[in-house]
Amino acid sequence: MTDAIRVVVVDDDPLVRAGLTMMLGGDQGIDVVAEAANGREGVDLVARERPHIALMDIRMPVLDGLAAVREISASGSATRVIVLTTFDADDMVLAALRDGAAGFLLKDTPPADLVDAVRRVARGEPMLSPSVTHQLIAAATRAHAPSGDARALVESLTEREREVAAAVARGLSNSEIAAELFIGVATVKTHIGHLFAKFAADNRVQLARRVYEAGLR
Repeated sequence: MTDAIRVVVVDDDPLVRAGLTMMLGGDQGIDVVAEAANGREGVDLVARERPHIALMDIRMPVLDGLAAVREISASGSATRVIVLTTFDADDMVLAALRDGAAGFLLKDTPPADLVDAVRRVARGEPMLSPSVTHQLIAAATRAHAPSGDARALVESLTEREREVAAAVARGLSNSEIAAELFIGVATVKTHIGHLFAKFAADNRVQLARRVYEAGLR
């Protein structure tokens, strides 16, 4: 499985580790190479195994998930961390992303969506479950009313660009946007590229935040 996405699972609950390993292991393109029971073991495991993806619980003994994300990010590791939790609290979302997490998913994410998230993050796309996206954007924009410049920016968008921007802010993938708007995935990518430029965004998370800040829902 030399071309498989190599994953490590870090969670203090052995049943959760077993469940995640079983869900991911059923996909031929994903190889769960190791497991760890706390953040300290997780950091050491990432350094030793150099996986593409680490699934990291938030609340763990010895070293929690957020601290582990910080250490992995500070080490310069190429491993992308997807944080997993049963809670979608605003402060956790913001802290995880600030500290270098590439994704943030709830533990009740359906198996197919979990597999899709691992694949998307492995491709370099930041990944937030829809409910977490709403938490993040709400926290980031709670105190901000749309500015005149932001409203003017929204008014400069084409109708299709507005539809794509709103879909990105809802956490939809390119294929989901294409299906919803009855357009090709390549066309979606073109629109998103234009939106990145217009909103001065480097990734989908930044774009989603700026879309909300501009008052576009």
